[in-house]
Amino acid sequence: MDTEAELTQRGHSSPESGEGRPRSALWGRSALPTWRAFLTVRGAALLGVLCTGFLLLVSNFVVQPFQIPSRSMEPTLQVGDRVLVNKLAYRFGDRPKRGDVVVFDGTGSFVRERAEGNPIGEALHGAASALGIGEPSETDFVKRVVGVGGDDVVCCDAGGRIKVNGVPVEESYLYPGDAPSKVPFRIVVPLGTLWVMGDHRSQSRDSRDHLGEPGGGMVPVEKVIGRADWIGWPVSRWGSTPAAPTVSASTATTSRATASTATASSGGGHG
Repeated sequence: MDTEAELTQRGHSSPESGEGRPRSALWGRSALPTWRAFLTVRGAALLGVLCTGFLLLVSNFVVQPFQIPSRSMEPTLQVGDRVLVNKLAYRFGDRPKRGDVVVFDGTGSFVRERAEGNPIGEALHGAASALGIGEPSETDFVKRVVGVGGDDVVCCDAGGRIKVNGVPVEESYLYPGDAPSKVPFRIVVPLGTLWVMGDHRSQSRDSRDHLGEPGGGMVPVEKVIGRADWIGWPVSRWGSTPAAPTVSASTATTSRATASTATASSGGGHG
């Protein structure tokens, strides 16, 4: 009887689940999910940093997304489009050609040199722009190359067309209803520079608007960031940038290329 009572008492006083076990075992088992969660978060953060770094490298040297901020390139490019700028297009000896859609740094040609701002803020903005998630820099522009170094560009002939080296250019990419230019001009593009214009001429501020300024509206070739070859967003507009018709203008002579004078009549702006 005493033995049975003792057994019964031991049965009632048996430890609850987890009682009597080493505390280290309990701590290890409960802490394991915490460590796993920590490692998961840490791994995800590291992966995010590596992916961001890889994308920044690609955007700096190969392809950079660029958001279209205005209507100046309609209908070819729409506001909000994100184009992929091919940074290798001119890196191995090729030069911008007539009809190319290029993204360039307009500092010194389209906008004046400005004092340096907050370096941290500029670096963050530059990184966001490079990844295509931020607004483009105020000094970056996208336009179409109309004249290259040595070209004699004239607006306009009797039919209202721009002539390059005496050859009328059929600009099928222009915004419907737009004239090639309402402001007449005649310029000789200096070697190493470009004459650029937007496809939506009535809404574009381009080389025409800077004729009377230092540089005469010419964009140095070394300021070209790359060629806008593809539209990456929105999905409905995926594809390559529509190609311009071949401009069969003859090459101007070197003696004419050294001229840098330009004449332009006074008139309204280009928006």
